[in-house]
Amino acid sequence: MTTQNAGRIRHTVIALAVVAAFPLQSMAQTTAPAPDVVSDTAAAPASANQLETVIVTAQRRAENIKDVPMSIATLKGEKLDVLTAGGADIRFLNSRSPSVSVESDYGRTFPRFYIRGLGNTDFDLNASQPVGLVMDDVVMENPMLKGFPVFDVDQVEVLRGPQGTLFGRNSPAGVIKFDSAKPVFKTEGYLSGGFGKDGVKNLEGAFNVPVSDTVALRFSGQTQRRDDRVHNPLPSGTRDFEGYEDSAARLQVLVKPTRDFSALFNVHARNLDGTATLFRANILKQGTNDLVDNFDYDNYPTDGINRQHLKTKGGSMRLKWDLPDVTLHSITGYEKLDFFSRADVDGGYGAVYAPPMGPGFIPFVVETADVIPNHKQISQEFRAESSARGPLQWIAGLFYFKEDIQIDSIAFDSLSSGNPQSPNYSTQNQSAKSYAAFGSLNYTVSDALKLRAGLRYTRDEKDFSAKRVEATTAGPFYLNDTSHNVSWDLSGTYVLTPSTNAYARIATGYRAPSMQGRLNGLSDRPSFAGAEKALSVEAGIKQDLFDKRARLSLAVFEYRVKDKQLTAGSGAINMNQLINADKATGRGAELDFQANLSDSLSMTLGGSYNHTEIEDKRLFVQTCGNALNNPASGCTVTDPLGPFRGTAYIDGNPLPRAPEWQGNFTLKYSIPVASGEFYAYTDWAYRTSYNFFLYEAKEYKAKELLEGGLRVGYKWDNYELSAYGRNITNQIQSLGAIDFDNLTGIVNEPRTYGVQFKATF
Repeated sequence: MTTQNAGRIRHTVIALAVVAAFPLQSMAQTTAPAPDVVSDTAAAPASANQLETVIVTAQRRAENIKDVPMSIATLKGEKLDVLTAGGADIRFLNSRSPSVSVESDYGRTFPRFYIRGLGNTDFDLNASQPVGLVMDDVVMENPMLKGFPVFDVDQVEVLRGPQGTLFGRNSPAGVIKFDSAKPVFKTEGYLSGGFGKDGVKNLEGAFNVPVSDTVALRFSGQTQRRDDRVHNPLPSGTRDFEGYEDSAARLQVLVKPTRDFSALFNVHARNLDGTATLFRANILKQGTNDLVDNFDYDNYPTDGINRQHLKTKGGSMRLKWDLPDVTLHSITGYEKLDFFSRADVDGGYGAVYAPPMGPGFIPFVVETADVIPNHKQISQEFRAESSARGPLQWIAGLFYFKEDIQIDSIAFDSLSSGNPQSPNYSTQNQSAKSYAAFGSLNYTVSDALKLRAGLRYTRDEKDFSAKRVEATTAGPFYLNDTSHNVSWDLSGTYVLTPSTNAYARIATGYRAPSMQGRLNGLSDRPSFAGAEKALSVEAGIKQDLFDKRARLSLAVFEYRVKDKQLTAGSGAINMNQLINADKATGRGAELDFQANLSDSLSMTLGGSYNHTEIEDKRLFVQTCGNALNNPASGCTVTDPLGPFRGTAYIDGNPLPRAPEWQGNFTLKYSIPVASGEFYAYTDWAYRTSYNFFLYEAKEYKAKELLEGGLRVGYKWDNYELSAYGRNITNQIQSLGAIDFDNLTGIVNEPRTYGVQFKATF
């Protein structure tokens, strides 16, 4: 038996032991199942240590999570507060829900999401992702929109598996939904402030007020600040790094003139000033995935300039009419952004032709900036849904999306005084339109069996151009494409007992064609990847245990993605190339469990297994460029060599940045003290190794990682004082890399800690 197989068997036995510890048949008295459709109000209150009923809108209706036939996880309330402590950006979701990963090569901007191993490592600014992100019912398409800070959020929903029917294009892996706290007709709010290590200062609050009997207003905002904590010992380039000022605000106005009509207006904006991700030259020890022995997080010698700026603004209008037997919805969204990010991509100073150089071997200078000077997104959805009682329920709708974006890629001369901009640059322009019609049917066959079916037709149009400007101009080069797709899903829920539901689902998903044109020379041309289509099958059990004091959800799944879009590096220069693999496959299981163990003890437990594989025997990619420039600082490729020097075959490799095993755990202890409550809360997330790139190399493989957090606090009246720590064991390792230059790595956040005070009213 191989070590790898033994590890898989060991993990499987552990997973089965956890499931066996909570059998499918509750040993306690059970209660009647929740109704299939519930109101838009908050979850039903729990009593006697019962868990509250979780209400989700995964199927565009408010439903009990137990009745929805798909794998879903939610985060809300105290758990969200804990995970976002200390100024964490949206990457706090990484490994905090089964089968979910989040990472970024741009720091607090451009998060890349993965569900069940399906994601996209593309770092170009018009890159699409197979994980849809929806904020307040509006899809956020551009990666820069996906990192909007999380504050005053009612609930986060993670919908695993294809969502091609009700949510549409670019969601074959799943959807992550953020729902902000909505205005209500009473005066309430909160204010939370804190400070911590590295000069961290955070302030967040919300104020809700009824303006009249028919109008309610809710304003919420957040500002986060951190001092620079990494320093450049050289006299050249930027001297201090990793500080930021990140502020965002949201204003919502609810107008409800009659019982049958409501209008919810949402205006939001973000302003971020800081530094880009630090690419650290030669920090990976050759032949291993360890950091070099002398690695110093606080030290970053460079001759480049580093800064980043992002502004986003947008708004939405959600109208709702409650007519006899039918409810109508109109959702209009608008988003706009302005982005600039500049970094020293070679990760060091000097070059072999311009000594001194370091750290280690620097084959050439690379200092670049990516810019979005123009961007606009508009979307419109009309949806009707049945509201009459009866065995048949339906939803039907139309959707329109349009995005226009300009991207400039520029370079700078690090070896000249003042790091002047190079006269060479490239620019891209993309216009995308999408039209869709969709519908779904829910049919109650009996008290025990409910069936669902959905269908969506999508038409995508994309026009793209790219040009390169040097002494002469190459281009513009044009690409355009029109694609059509029909997505569908079938699912069913069967009530085994009043506390236990079984479900099965088969679903398809679709990602529109992608185009890229980060041209590096006059001979370069844009690249194109055709549409990918996913087919997924899953089945699961959802159960309330011990008189609703515990809840279990277990799912198994298998999927196939035809013409999988992948992003390959150029090998020798900082470029991407889009390719299609014949297919990619995956299979696995997910466990979500939560329980109130006693009056003072509660816990959550999650875990997932994801085995992914690229299946294309002819597909090969270029490997790390520095293995050719200077083998002494190049990577160690373990894949079969390709047909050309510096290439490797990738058939059979797992998808990049897709850990096979993930786990998360939280435990809270609380006890009454004086007139308040003392609590201690710990959270942990674990994931196994993954490949950074499509090919496999010893250096470009993340080590397994276990990160933990701790929060202790005291609540009294309407106040709370707490202390927190994140990454409390200070685990530092490489999460990503740059492979065209040398053994350059990107590391995770170090330990941080601080205190917070919160007041509610």
